[in-house]
Amino acid sequence: MKIQQSKIKNPKSKINPANYPRIGLAKIDQIFSIWQATNPEPKTELNYSNNYTLLVAVVLSAQSTDVGVNKATKALFKIADTPEKMLVLGEVGLKKYISTIGLYNAKAANIIKLSRRLIDEFDSEVPKDFESLKSLPGVGQKTANVVLNCAFGVPTIAVDTHVFRVANRLGFVNETTPEKTEIALLKVIPKKWRTHAHHWMILHGRYVCQARKPRCGECNIKQFCNFYATQKS
Repeated sequence: MKIQQSKIKNPKSKINPANYPRIGLAKIDQIFSIWQATNPEPKTELNYSNNYTLLVAVVLSAQSTDVGVNKATKALFKIADTPEKMLVLGEVGLKKYISTIGLYNAKAANIIKLSRRLIDEFDSEVPKDFESLKSLPGVGQKTANVVLNCAFGVPTIAVDTHVFRVANRLGFVNETTPEKTEIALLKVIPKKWRTHAHHWMILHGRYVCQARKPRCGECNIKQFCNFYATQKS
């Protein structure tokens, strides 16, 4: 069973891109300049110790919070930080550590399967290319992009609910699905920002541009934001 991590339920019911006209490339560049000045080296908030534990953590994070995943993996990664150790733990043993995480049964099955695949086909190493990553059980487009970016520094754009919301509210893009948003963002975000772009957008969406009650009063880019302009009018 492959968990579709890029799926966002009814994106049109959450974001109507028609409400937020696109902004120009100059403004996009200014926004990223401000984010860089505030946080020069943004990182994922998932805890991990190597590429394998990063992959496992990202798989577990589908439809779950980073805080919840970190609580579960704190003990798990002490005993299972390689594919071989994870297979020794086994699916039943793994479930005991991740039972507080949503969809833990399916995720446990996928982690055991992907661990076996890593051993059999990739010499126990996390692959560095997108298609190989996506071929692993439980790894969708978002997970593959996150791993490529965080583990290997590839300037990918991983679109989760936060990135989808922020990108459309700000007017970077006007799209109705995560997949279309990713393609559009790669066209409009200057190359110099792409390595950290999705981290900046995730953090902005998680702590400032929240879904139900955006904290516009604390936003350092509101002067560029179409969503903020609609709230004032």
